[in-house]
Amino acid sequence: MTKVEKVLLLLKNMVYESTSPQETLKFAKYYRSKGLDVLVILWGPMGVLLAKKDKTRGSPKYDATVKECIDLGVEFRCCQLASDMIGLKEEELIPGIEFICSKDVAELFLRYTEENQLIISF
Repeated sequence: MTKVEKVLLLLKNMVYESTSPQETLKFAKYYRSKGLDVLVILWGPMGVLLAKKDKTRGSPKYDATVKECIDLGVEFRCCQLASDMIGLKEEELIPGIEFICSKDVAELFLRYTEENQLIISF
Protein backbone atom coordinates (compact mmCIF):
# COMPACT_ATOMS: atom_id res chain seq x y z
CA MET A 1 0.00 0.00 0.00
CA THR A 2 1.30 3.44 -0.96
CA LYS A 3 1.50 6.08 1.72
CA VAL A 4 -0.20 9.36 0.83
CA GLU A 5 2.39 12.12 0.71
CA LYS A 6 0.74 14.55 -1.72
CA VAL A 7 -2.73 16.03 -1.98
CA LEU A 8 -4.22 17.68 -5.05
CA LEU A 9 -7.22 19.87 -4.20
CA LEU A 10 -9.37 21.13 -7.07
CA LEU A 11 -11.67 24.10 -6.66
CA LYS A 12 -14.04 24.68 -9.55
CA ASN A 13 -16.92 26.42 -7.78
CA MET A 14 -16.14 29.78 -6.21
CA VAL A 15 -19.71 30.65 -5.36
CA TYR A 16 -19.70 33.03 -2.41
CA GLU A 17 -22.76 31.37 -0.91
CA SER A 18 -21.07 27.96 -1.22
CA THR A 19 -18.83 26.35 1.36
CA SER A 20 -16.49 24.99 -1.33
CA PRO A 21 -13.84 27.75 -1.07
CA GLN A 22 -13.80 27.54 2.73
CA GLU A 23 -13.60 23.74 2.67
CA THR A 24 -10.79 23.81 0.13
CA LEU A 25 -8.73 26.19 2.26
CA LYS A 26 -9.47 24.29 5.49
CA PHE A 27 -8.49 20.98 3.87
CA ALA A 28 -5.31 22.58 2.49
CA LYS A 29 -4.26 23.82 5.93
CA TYR A 30 -5.18 20.49 7.57
CA TYR A 31 -3.25 18.31 5.14
CA ARG A 32 -0.27 20.67 5.23
CA SER A 33 -0.28 20.49 9.06
CA LYS A 34 0.03 16.70 8.64
CA GLY A 35 3.24 17.25 6.66
CA LEU A 36 1.75 16.48 3.25
CA ASP A 37 2.62 18.38 0.10
CA VAL A 38 -0.53 20.25 -0.92
CA LEU A 39 -1.29 21.68 -4.34
CA VAL A 40 -4.52 23.59 -4.94
CA ILE A 41 -5.71 24.00 -8.53
CA LEU A 42 -8.21 26.79 -9.10
CA TRP A 43 -9.99 26.08 -12.35
CA GLY A 44 -13.10 26.80 -14.29
CA PRO A 45 -14.41 30.36 -14.66
CA MET A 46 -15.74 30.33 -11.09
CA GLY A 47 -12.84 28.54 -9.39
CA VAL A 48 -10.21 30.99 -10.59
CA LEU A 49 -12.01 33.82 -8.77
CA LEU A 50 -10.38 32.68 -5.53
CA ALA A 51 -7.00 33.65 -7.04
CA LYS A 52 -8.07 37.27 -7.61
CA LYS A 53 -6.61 39.61 -5.02
CA ASP A 54 -8.68 42.29 -3.33
CA LYS A 55 -12.03 40.68 -4.07
CA THR A 56 -14.89 43.11 -3.52
CA ARG A 57 -17.60 40.48 -3.02
CA GLY A 58 -17.98 37.81 -0.41
CA SER A 59 -15.87 37.26 2.62
CA PRO A 60 -12.84 39.56 2.73
CA LYS A 61 -10.87 36.97 4.67
CA TYR A 62 -10.42 34.73 1.61
CA ASP A 63 -7.30 36.63 0.53
CA ALA A 64 -5.82 36.43 4.03
CA THR A 65 -6.60 32.72 4.31
CA VAL A 66 -5.04 32.01 0.90
CA LYS A 67 -1.94 33.95 1.99
CA GLU A 68 -1.86 32.00 5.26
CA CYS A 69 -1.95 28.73 3.27
CA ILE A 70 0.85 29.95 0.99
CA ASP A 71 2.92 30.88 4.04
CA LEU A 72 2.40 27.32 5.35
CA GLY A 73 3.79 25.91 2.10
CA VAL A 74 0.58 25.17 0.20
CA GLU A 75 1.04 25.73 -3.53
CA PHE A 76 -1.70 27.37 -5.61
CA ARG A 77 -2.09 27.24 -9.38
CA CYS A 78 -4.72 29.13 -11.36
CA CYS A 79 -6.02 27.77 -14.67
CA GLN A 80 -4.82 29.99 -17.50
CA LEU A 81 -7.69 29.02 -19.84
CA ALA A 82 -10.42 29.89 -17.34
CA SER A 83 -8.61 33.09 -16.38
CA ASP A 84 -8.45 34.13 -20.02
CA MET A 85 -12.19 33.45 -20.36
CA ILE A 86 -13.07 35.90 -17.59
CA GLY A 87 -10.26 38.38 -18.27
CA LEU A 88 -8.25 37.68 -15.09
CA LYS A 89 -4.70 38.96 -15.57
CA GLU A 90 -1.51 37.78 -13.87
CA GLU A 91 -1.07 41.08 -12.03
CA GLU A 92 -4.52 40.56 -10.46
CA LEU A 93 -3.54 37.30 -8.77
CA ILE A 94 -2.83 37.02 -5.06
CA PRO A 95 0.98 37.03 -4.73
CA GLY A 96 2.27 33.46 -4.67
CA ILE A 97 -0.34 32.08 -7.07
CA GLU A 98 0.88 31.11 -10.52
CA PHE A 99 -0.92 30.24 -13.74
CA ILE A 100 -1.06 26.66 -15.01
CA CYS A 101 -2.15 25.43 -18.43
CA SER A 102 -4.84 22.77 -18.92
CA LYS A 103 -2.35 20.24 -20.28
CA ASP A 104 -0.31 20.49 -17.08
CA VAL A 105 -3.44 19.95 -14.98
CA ALA A 106 -4.20 16.83 -17.04
CA GLU A 107 -0.64 15.60 -16.41
CA LEU A 108 -1.07 16.17 -12.67
CA PHE A 109 -4.20 13.99 -12.68
CA LEU A 110 -2.22 11.17 -14.30
CA ARG A 111 0.79 11.54 -12.01
CA TYR A 112 -1.20 11.70 -8.77
CA THR A 113 -3.33 8.73 -9.85
CA GLU A 114 -0.30 6.64 -10.89
CA GLU A 115 1.38 7.43 -7.56
CA ASN A 116 -1.82 6.59 -5.61
CA GLN A 117 -1.91 10.08 -4.12
CA LEU A 118 -5.01 11.94 -2.95
CA ILE A 119 -7.15 14.00 -5.33
CA ILE A 120 -10.19 15.87 -3.99
CA SER A 121 -12.50 18.03 -6.07
CA PHE A 122 -14.77 20.74 -4.65
